[in-house]
Order: sequence, then C-alpha cells, then structure tokens
Amino acid sequence: MERDYAFNMATETSTPVQNSDTKGALGIPQAEFVEDVDSFMKRDGNDSAEAVLKRLDESHSKYKFMEYNLSTKKARLKAQIPDIKTSLDIVKHLQSRKGTTDPMETRFLLSDQVYAKARIPPTENVNLWLGANVMLEYGIEDAKVLLEKNLEAANKSLSQVEDDLSFIRDQTTTLEVNMARVYNWDVKRRQASQAKS
Repeated sequence: MERDYAFNMATETSTPVQNSDTKGALGIPQAEFVEDVDSFMKRDGNDSAEAVLKRLDESHSKYKFMEYNLSTKKARLKAQIPDIKTSLDIVKHLQSRKGTTDPMETRFLLSDQVYAKARIPPTENVNLWLGANVMLEYGIEDAKVLLEKNLEAANKSLSQVEDDLSFIRDQTTTLEVNMARVYNWDVKRRQASQAKS
C-alpha cells in the first residue's frame, strides 16, 4: 500500500515556507526558497525568528522522514527486481524445454550456501510466491506474463521512487538554506540592535 506523503497544509501562514500550489508526485509540497528574508519575516505568522526556525525544522523533519521511507522502498525494490528476473529466466527456460521428456537436473538453494541436487520432470505448471505466505500454481505461459508484468511494474516503481527521492533531497536542501538565511538574518538584526543600544 502506497503512503500518502502530503503535508497538512491548513493555511499559507501556518507553514509559510512551503508553496501549496506546487507539489511533487506523491503530493509532497515544494519548499519555498526565501530570497528576501526581510519581506519574508514581515508575513503574518512570522512573529519571531525562533518560531520560523521551529516551523522550518518541523518541515525538515517531515522531509527526512519521507526520504527514509522512500529509501527503504527503493532498497526493497532493488532486492525484489533480481528475484523477479531470476524467476522469469527459470520460467523461460522451462518454456524452452517444453516438449522434451528428459528430466532437468538442477541445484536449488536450501539455506545460505547450501544447495541440493534435484531432477525436475517436464511440467506445464509452476508455483509462484505472491507474498504474504501465498503461493499459486500457474501455467508456464501465464507465469511468464505475470512475471513480465511484475518486472515492468517494479522497474517503473523504482524509477518513480528515485525521482521522488531526488525531489525530496532538493526540498531538504532548500529548507536547510532557508534555515541558515533566517538564522543569519536574526543574528545581524540582534547585532544591529545591540550596536544602537
């Protein structure tokens, strides 16, 4: 099940550093780049630099959480794709042996680095793990179609996750720059007020 990563964007003043009009593929809001800190700090809800920095930090934490979830999904897909390719290769090999009567000799993995020999008689059906402790029997043609479809979907999903990760990293960098700019603005403001005193 896909997660919806959209932030809660009640009003423009509640999170002034995010542009609610521009969103990424998962509904991820785009961070607004603070170009003019003086005018930014005059906006409603930006009463103090501490409050703004706190909101920026909260948004930064949300982006980091989303980045962690997407990185986990990317790692899972990168592990899943080779398994799908291997299963597809096996099904194609069984398909190429269709019509022969000789059993196929092979080795299969029992546990880490422990293999066993097996003789597989010609078959028209294969069993595929679908996940969640579910295995179904398919005809070789149906299994090939299913595995090709799963491989295509996994590759597409991996590409989308990589795009989303890139988008989130850009937003995180923008927020970090904004935090530095607001912090520096506050330091200069305090130094100027101390100089006047």
